[in-house]
Amino acid sequence: MLELFKQGGILMYPLALCSVMAVAIILERWYNLRHSGVIRSEIIQVIENIKGPEDLGLAYSICEKNPGPFSSIVLTALRMKDLPKEEIKEAILDAGRQQTRRLERGLVVLETVAGISPLLGILGTVFGMITIFHDITQFGIGQASALASGIQLALITTATGLCIGIPALVGFNYFTNKVEGLVLELEYYAGVLLNKLDSFQQARPAFSPKRKGAK
Repeated sequence: MLELFKQGGILMYPLALCSVMAVAIILERWYNLRHSGVIRSEIIQVIENIKGPEDLGLAYSICEKNPGPFSSIVLTALRMKDLPKEEIKEAILDAGRQQTRRLERGLVVLETVAGISPLLGILGTVFGMITIFHDITQFGIGQASALASGIQLALITTATGLCIGIPALVGFNYFTNKVEGLVLELEYYAGVLLNKLDSFQQARPAFSPKRKGAK
């Protein structure tokens, strides 16, 4: 393996860096985008069990004990529970956009690795062809051993670039789709909470100032 790395030439170093970055991001996203880690069952249960304003304190406490994207959105709604529905909705959307960026962290880098790794491999192929043509001018086409280094450079870098780029692209598409699914689920439960907060506001008795002279 080390010998192949050396034969691949200088472009094997950026390809190795791309490989390390891809593996690190895939492992990190795989751990942090687990459904149970993002959509906490404790928070789902407390949202579903909210029956009245008196239950909001428990929901607030549960969210503080389970930090994460889900709890951040729920806490945003709970802190603004006395505001009009449209303002609460706008605050939830803002919090959702911030948490979506958090869920997508590292995916841009993974997409970049998936794109540039095959290109680096093609660049290595070009360098290998240049080496081959240079050797031909020096030794002629009859010296097969003199052409071997250029052929190895062309094939090794291309294969390495594809071996890195293909898994990185698969990982990027998988995690992008997973983030979209998690965001949709977050939006659903945020909508459930928003509707409950709005119903509590509508059920609240309107303030009626006491008329003068009334007993």
